[in-house]
Parts: sequence; structure tokens; C-alpha cells
Amino acid sequence: MAEIGTDIKRAKEILEEGFLVGIPTETVYGLAGNALNEKAVLSIFETKNRPAFDPLIIHTDSLEKIGDLVSFLPEKALLLARRYWPGPLTLLLPKKTIVPDLVTSGLNTVAVRIPDHPLTLSLLATLDFPLAAPSANPFGYISPTCASHVQQQLGDKIPYILDGGLCTVGVESTIIGFSEDIPTVFRLGGLALEDIEKVIGKVGRLSHSTSNPQAPGMLKSHYAPRKPFVLKDRHTFSSGENSETGYLLYKEYLDGVDQQYQRLLSPGGNMQEAARHLFAYLRELDTLPVTKIEAEFVPDEGLGRAINDRLKRAAAV
Repeated sequence: MAEIGTDIKRAKEILEEGFLVGIPTETVYGLAGNALNEKAVLSIFETKNRPAFDPLIIHTDSLEKIGDLVSFLPEKALLLARRYWPGPLTLLLPKKTIVPDLVTSGLNTVAVRIPDHPLTLSLLATLDFPLAAPSANPFGYISPTCASHVQQQLGDKIPYILDGGLCTVGVESTIIGFSEDIPTVFRLGGLALEDIEKVIGKVGRLSHSTSNPQAPGMLKSHYAPRKPFVLKDRHTFSSGENSETGYLLYKEYLDGVDQQYQRLLSPGGNMQEAARHLFAYLRELDTLPVTKIEAEFVPDEGLGRAINDRLKRAAAV
């Protein structure tokens, strides 16, 4: 199994040798490799069993280094970068030839971001290359929000996991592109649409793609537990005492159901708390002795949009 620790020097050495490391970010844990080393990038796809048509996000620690990877930074992209980096924001920008086509799945744009985690920022500052780092989980499964999740899923395939504790945001970054007159959100995530529009005005939204994604994390079926997962209106949940069903709920328990089979995303109705709990609670429900999981939507506003997006993809609806 992988070694788990906080040794940045050890992680750096492994990455420089072309191997992979689990890294913490504020959103979820990433499976990181040298983004400019095609062998390392290929290893990311193989380790995750990720299809090669699903592009990766590149992580680094400064706007200056981003400039080495992209050929153009639109004014609105720069405004967002200065306001929200480091943070849960990914920009989709025209790539330079230094970025391997394998990273971008042959697209002429590359997804880049500066993560907001002190341990990973310190690691990135020591490296001479950026890191490609999709979520550190088998492709399509629930994203990891702590080091033990990475160990459970990929610990037999990578040498080291950098332990940065629990992720503070808990859902992946928001991805926004600038190829049209109105910037387009390709993936809802940890930065709310309202916060983006405060800085650059109105943005469009692009739905998921099932076969030809234009950015990472756009596939329809994703983030799913192993057990059957169904989205329902609260009043249509399986009624009565039912130990064969697990329930993912917003803020109120169901009457007549053992609470050990229920998980509340946020009893106080706090959307940030709900986002932090989403993947961890999905994972817990998936390990219970139940035959299926039923879930309800949260209010579709702010981070709630990203939570509902992940719920839809987990249910493939």
C-alpha cells in the first residue's frame, strides 16, 4: 500500500522520477503526475482507468507559470484569476505546444488552476513542472476528500499520498472557458456562479457531454457509488423502517427510518457544509449493508447547483 505522510521532499522526488502521488487540494484529492511527461500522464489515465478522451486539469502555483502553458489569457480570465486564485476555479485557455496533446485529449485548450492548499502549493513551488491531477479515484467513482479515501481506492497503485487532512470545499473546481463572446461554465463546482458573475458579468452554462467532452468532468455518468443510486422527491422515498435502503438527505431525517442508514448533508442548511460532506457521505452509504441509496436534491442556488450536478451524474440522469 502507499505510504501516507506530509514529506514534500519525498513527494517531489517521486514526481521527478515520473511516478504518481496523491495530493490534497481544497476541492478533492488529486492523482498527480508531471504534466509535461507523457509517460507520467499516460500512467494517470491507466491508474484511474480513465478514458483518453476525458482531458486533465493542470495545477501550478503562480500566474507566471500559467503563462508558460497558455498562449492567451483573456481579460475576464485574468480578472477571475486575480480574484479567486488560489481557489476552486479552473480556466480553460488556448494551450502552448509545451502541453502534451495527451493532457488535453487532443483539444487546443488546456484546463489550468492554482489550488488553495498550503501543502500542495509548497510542493508545486519546488517543482520545475506543473502537475496534471484529476481526482484520485477509479474513474467514475466517488471523489476522495481525505488521504484514507485515496489509500482505499488507489493505495496499491501509487507509492505516496501527501496527507493534507480533510478537503475544505469537497466538490471539484468550477471550470469556465472563454472561446465565445460570453464566457461559458463547462462544469459547476466549488466557486458559485453568483461569485463569478460579480466579477465578469453574465456567463453561459454548458451541459455535460457523454462522448466528446470539451473540458474535464463533463461526462454524464460520474461520481457514482457502486450500489444503485436513485434521486427522488422526499415524499416518494421508500416508506417505513427499511434497512435495505440508505438515504442521502439535505437537512432533515426521515421519520420511521433508523438514523444509521441516513446521512444529513447539513442539519443547519449550510451549503458549504453540505458540499464538504457530499462525497464522504456517499462513500459511507456505499459501505453500509444496504441494497440501494436514495437521495434528494438540495436548493438549487450557490454551491447547491454543483451539489445537484454531482447528484445527477451519480444517478446518470
